[in-house]
Amino acid sequence: MKKIFLSALILFVMASQVMAVQPIKIGEIATVTGDFAAYGVAEVESIKIAVKEINEAGGILGRPVEVIMYDCRTRQEDMVNAARRLVEQDKVSAVIGPSGSGLCIAAAPHFNRGHVSHLGTLPTNPLVTVDEAGKVRPYNFRICFLDPYQGAIMAQFAFKNLNAKKAAILYDVSSDYSQGQREFFMKSFKDSGGEITADEGFRGDDVDFRSQLTNIKDSGADVLIFPFMGKSLPLAVKQARELGIETAIVGGDGYGDFMWEISGDTLRNSYWVSHVDRYDPALKNFFDKYLQSAGTECQEFMNAVMAYDCVYWLKDAIERAGTDDPEKIRDALEQTKNLKLLHCVLTMDEFHNPKDKDGVILRCDPEQKKSLFFAKVRPE
Repeated sequence: MKKIFLSALILFVMASQVMAVQPIKIGEIATVTGDFAAYGVAEVESIKIAVKEINEAGGILGRPVEVIMYDCRTRQEDMVNAARRLVEQDKVSAVIGPSGSGLCIAAAPHFNRGHVSHLGTLPTNPLVTVDEAGKVRPYNFRICFLDPYQGAIMAQFAFKNLNAKKAAILYDVSSDYSQGQREFFMKSFKDSGGEITADEGFRGDDVDFRSQLTNIKDSGADVLIFPFMGKSLPLAVKQARELGIETAIVGGDGYGDFMWEISGDTLRNSYWVSHVDRYDPALKNFFDKYLQSAGTECQEFMNAVMAYDCVYWLKDAIERAGTDDPEKIRDALEQTKNLKLLHCVLTMDEFHNPKDKDGVILRCDPEQKKSLFFAKVRPE
């Protein structure tokens, strides 16, 4: 009888030890393939670096972190399927990524029905964290500033810093991200006293923009606004310069170092809104680790830094919650205040967006083939 009791006790202790080291499961959705593949690859690598650091330091709440990743292939239907699997089958505590606004908006209902928090890396459309009626989506958060904020930064920079009074816009009619930036740029630029001389659209899979750019050239604009992202962006820059458009180009956070391979020195006189300064000394250690881990320089640095900081934001929330229970994690994410991360000090507002973040303006330098810090702008 004693042997049976002792055996049962040993099994109970062993089972308890196994339970004590059960991993905290975090979901990740990335655009590893498709038009936004460069952004997704950077996010996957950065999350891997952050989780490795955390696990080597003892994990979260004494438990290792396990990441379950799905590639949404830059398609909304795949994003929805990935969200459903992570919530219903994998039973993750929270989900990080990707960066596309349309992708995050499409999957938002599944995170809210499943009561699992979603942390967007760079989805800037307002509808990522609020619905069409302006009501907060309880389980949706983001670490980046929004399109209204970004559009206002672009407008203020163009009007005041570049002294531009006439703007022409080329945008992607199929993209929530692009449509949002366009809308808010137009409003802010007009409110400042500027004029929109051309407003030209294209669809996301287009590769020839010469017709729209010809209309823009004829419009007399003194600044060209490119509020879109992906492979279309460097192609449009190159074609604009080939048509003889030498006016300043101002774009949003779709900029990435990958553009140099296509655009080359046609990126001259172009300026881009960024969430971070690639050459901020505070980021050097991270980029050194990225190079060591990936074997290549980090090109999509905005995505990389945001994804890395999302992991540490989630770590902080889980530690404050004292559990990996998704609903308590949600509460902790919402209550984030003055959290020091790699690129910012993070405080959430009532709409699950970061408060009072400066926008960084990068200027492309054709001689060095890189984007350099130019200015910081905070909308007035």
